[in-house]
Amino acid sequence: MLAAHFSAIRAAHVACVALSGGLFSIRALLRIGGGGHAADHWMLRLASYVIDTTLLGAAVLLTLILRQYPFVDAWLTVKVLLLPVYIAFGSFALKRARSRRGQIAATFGAWLTFASIIGIAVTQNPGGWLSLMAR
Repeated sequence: MLAAHFSAIRAAHVACVALSGGLFSIRALLRIGGGGHAADHWMLRLASYVIDTTLLGAAVLLTLILRQYPFVDAWLTVKVLLLPVYIAFGSFALKRARSRRGQIAATFGAWLTFASIIGIAVTQNPGGWLSLMAR
């Protein structure tokens, strides 16, 4: 039954990836630019929770439909293990970094991790974008 909705679930997942990354970027740039209060606006935080919860829900449904699971399929395992790294960088960029330099470093770390996760998803290879260079 879920398989009949694969395209819609995948589209929702991909849209939420773009929205999540875009919203993080906006909030991080606001924070770096000195607009900390704007970056923490309750509407932006709520949007982040809704988007990320939808993203995670769609990801779980996709694993069930495709029968590819973390800690079974290598590419999905690496993708899932990078998720807490991305969250940690994001947390430092938006809340925990004590200096502007720390916010900038954490933002770049989050962006690099985010790009790596996307590369792994696109290639379905643990090497992500680097696996394309090996061809």
